[in-house]
Amino acid sequence: MTTTAPAVEQKGLAGVFARLRAGKSHGWGVFHQGSWPMMIGGMMMIVSAFLPWIYVTLTQEIMGETFVLRGTDGPGVLTLAVGCLAFAGAFVPRRKLALAHAGVPGALVAGICLLQTWNLLSANMETQWGSFLPGMGLVLAAGASVLLLKVTWTMYKHWPVA
Repeated sequence: MTTTAPAVEQKGLAGVFARLRAGKSHGWGVFHQGSWPMMIGGMMMIVSAFLPWIYVTLTQEIMGETFVLRGTDGPGVLTLAVGCLAFAGAFVPRRKLALAHAGVPGALVAGICLLQTWNLLSANMETQWGSFLPGMGLVLAAGASVLLLKVTWTMYKHWPVA
């Protein structure tokens, strides 16, 4: 019979599996209480980067079409990057790192969404009202930022003490 090293000393995949087995005793393993919301919020941000953020209907009378600005045409590229950061933070069992992985993307994308909303409102005031409309990508990114900011607060207040 061979003796294995403790879970802390194992490297590679064996160490991950050992931490998962050891984590079943307290219910978390390599995950933490904010893992699922961070995975969902990160994926929402990643998907929102490829969706339309702004619909421009000024050209509807001339061409019969609506001009669409996708997220990757502007701030969605940053949303895509920090969405990957938030998704990766779901697998970080350290308190401060997990808080940073949820809080920074949440606050940054919330600021981007507020700025885009301000731009939409100011563009509508300068032209015909209803010419610039928010798209599903902007709404999804705003929802993801609210989810990440909420889970940041929850993890900050209720992180289990080891």
